[in-house]
Amino acid sequence: MRIEDYPPQEPLSSDAARSYHAEVLKRGAGIPLEEEAYGADPYQRIAMVSPPKRKSDGRVLAVIHGGGWTSGYKEWMAFMAPPFVAAGVVFASIGYRLAPQHVFPSGFEDVLAAVAWLHKNAARFGGDPARLFVGGHSAGGHYAALAAVRLDWQARYRVPANVIRGALPLSGVYDFTAGAGLSVRPRFLGPEGNGFEMEASPIRHIGMAPPPFLIAYGDDDFPHLRRQADAMETALKKAGSLVEKIVFEGRNHFTAHYAGGEPQGPWVNRALAFTAAAP
Repeated sequence: MRIEDYPPQEPLSSDAARSYHAEVLKRGAGIPLEEEAYGADPYQRIAMVSPPKRKSDGRVLAVIHGGGWTSGYKEWMAFMAPPFVAAGVVFASIGYRLAPQHVFPSGFEDVLAAVAWLHKNAARFGGDPARLFVGGHSAGGHYAALAAVRLDWQARYRVPANVIRGALPLSGVYDFTAGAGLSVRPRFLGPEGNGFEMEASPIRHIGMAPPPFLIAYGDDDFPHLRRQADAMETALKKAGSLVEKIVFEGRNHFTAHYAGGEPQGPWVNRALAFTAAAP
């Protein structure tokens, strides 16, 4: 879908965000995407990139874009596809409805519906529904982590409890409760007093034996996100999860995401090994 054909969304709030928008679209230009709808809204779409002639090894990597829950496009993630597709991985980029028009849990429910759609339809693209992984950047990393640790949605969407075999958040957000370090309340949580700070916090929903996690962020990322990632790693390990962590040298919140599509960068080969080894 062309960016100009989307319904309006919140404008990007900084020069850094606008530069990031231009850069990820530039990196993803020319990558052929198969667009699939899992809902009626234009944002409820998935961009698929499949291995040549469906020569998949069965793995499916679904990624979720960032944008502070108020902006962003599934096309932002297209640049990540080539090294994964070359390795036989089916690549899917999930779009979702945005705040402030759609507050929590609307966008999260979209992600869950998209995961369920991928589980049902993976074989069409050469994927194995039993080898489905989720990742994302920033707000997308938050949604990926939340979907992976919460166990209260799978029956409702008629998927197995272990439908997500592993999570790969990049510069994700894991906690919205008091003391989490956020300077303002994210708009996607809606008005004060609704209790969504707890509901939306992945670190508050870690149960027994969560799936494996590959947590990554830049060493120049936002300080509160670095602290949150370290706390999430500790909590996951305490619950019995297999956790790997990568800290990207010389990367900030935006440039950390670029590693997601760099074949010789610090993340792609680790992500491929992580998804190949997951039980």
